Amino acid sequence: MNALKLIVCALLLPAMSGAAETWQAADFQQALEGESRSAADKARDTGRKPVQIVALLDIAPGMTVLDLMAASGYYTEVLSIAVGPDGRVYAQNPQWMLEFMKGVVDKALSQRLTDDRLPNVVRVDGDADLLGMPENSIDGALSALNFHDVYYDYGADAALAVLQQVYAVLKPGAAFVLIDHAGNAGLDNKALHRILESDVRDLALQAGFAIDAAPDLLSNPADDGTQMVFAKGLRGNTDRFVLQLRK
Repeated sequence: MNALKLIVCALLLPAMSGAAETWQAADFQQALEGESRSAADKARDTGRKPVQIVALLDIAPGMTVLDLMAASGYYTEVLSIAVGPDGRVYAQNPQWMLEFMKGVVDKALSQRLTDDRLPNVVRVDGDADLLGMPENSIDGALSALNFHDVYYDYGADAALAVLQQVYAVLKPGAAFVLIDHAGNAGLDNKALHRILESDVRDLALQAGFAIDAAPDLLSNPADDGTQMVFAKGLRGNTDRFVLQLRK
């Protein structure tokens, strides 16, 4: 190795040694199989593919991430493991979600976090500008299966505002993975609890995001999109789109 290469390596080594390394898939799979996770959550892994979803976020131990509309916190716990004890996960739920079905989401998330079993998780209850999170402070964000509720119940402008809030708090270059039940044009997607991927793409672009990828990780050709997502035999197995958005 010549002198110039030695100098370059010496300059780069401190930065490289301090950089966080993202998970290897096999290692993260093993971490998710630990005793700390419930059997019920592990049973949902087949349909939710947490290893592949986390890989889209480019996150590593020590980072700070946002689980937007976290509901009962399945992905919150996955992210908690991903960022490790030195990282932080914000589990955000708007008030309407906390009050859903007499507080079932609130109770389930409280149970998941009881006795400080996930000490790196911070609950964020409410939706006013994501409760003042600083701009450019979040390393990655995820939202699974609830964006359609904002779109239909509060309108496209409100849905756009949510995406703009997420864009603001993400660090430049950070990823936002958005998952939802795939809808079909011409159907009553509101009643079916589905949404057109094209509508979400349009709003994401308006909010300033680039669309990096749309992997078919959670697609299910057997779901033709005509049934409500909670239909018997379909719940947990719907055709879902995944968008990897980038700030």
